[in-house]
Parts: sequence; C-alpha cells; structure tokens
Amino acid sequence: MANETNAPALATWTIHGERIIDDTRRLKLSIASVELPDGVTFEQYVLRMPKAAMTLVVDSDHVLMIYRHRFVLDQWVWELPGGYVDPNEDPALTAAREVEEETGWRPRSIRPFGRFQPLTGTADFENLLFLAEGAEDTGKPADINETARVQWVPLAEIPERIEKGEIPGAAAQVALFKLLAQHRG
Repeated sequence: MANETNAPALATWTIHGERIIDDTRRLKLSIASVELPDGVTFEQYVLRMPKAAMTLVVDSDHVLMIYRHRFVLDQWVWELPGGYVDPNEDPALTAAREVEEETGWRPRSIRPFGRFQPLTGTADFENLLFLAEGAEDTGKPADINETARVQWVPLAEIPERIEKGEIPGAAAQVALFKLLAQHRG
C-alpha cells in the first residue's frame, strides 16, 4: 500500500463562471470557464439534464424491451422503457409509469437497481435504474410515439444484440450487463 503522506495533494479544477447558451425544460447548455490545477485555462461545454429513470422488467429469462427509431443516430434500436423524472416526482413512480406508457405492461414490483452518469466530463444527467420482476399486460397499446414494437427478449440473446449494435444506449447496456453478471454469479 502506498504511503499516503507522500502522495501528491489532490487539486480540483476551478470554475470561474458559467454562461448559459440555451435553457429549456429538458436541457441547459452552458460554457464554463475552467482553470486546471497547473494554471491552464479553457472553456468547456456543459450539458445539464433532468434525471431519467429506466426499468429493466424481467420475467423468468426474458427482458421487456422496446424497439424504436432514434433520429439523432438515424437508427432503429432496442431500449429499456424509461423517461425523464418530473420535478417532485418519485423516480420509482416515473419508472413504473414509463413502463406502462411505452409497453402496455404494468410492473408487479419495482426496486432501485443502480445509478450512473453517462458523460461525466461534459454532462450532468443522472440515470436511475430500476428492476421490476414480472409484469401484467394492461391490454392497452403501447404509445405509438414512443415504441414501434414491444418484445420480451430472451436474456441469452442480449450479449449478441449488444455486440451487433442493436442495443447502443448506455442505460440499457449498464442495466443489462449488471443483470447478466448477477445471473452468472
């Protein structure tokens, strides 16, 4: 173990100011004036977004996923249901609501499954993961604006789908890899 008394002092970056470029309901974009510990200064774009809640709905050895077109990537992708957490809303309620709206299925139970920041050097966009074990079909159709197809995907197919680029989203990958690791452990 290294001797901590000989370790270099920890130094943080100094923020001298941040000017807002755009501020909307779902995004705040700014430019921060930053000074590094060695005195070098530069400007850095900063993106701030509301928290998002995504749910991994599992039934036996299948995962409930949605198939949709993402215009920014111009790609059809598989994702977990999820969305932005409204101000003062319990994230677990957001997660359950989004599952039902986007899939037509209602989770039987829901619990926290982790959290992460996908772009720590540029963005503050906390992603909250939830795990639901089992779901009931509500008989209602999925929101056509959110989902082209809803499918229970076999867990065994997930690694190959990720490898093929069919599941590119960070939230889905983090949650699915965590689930796979638990199943293997």
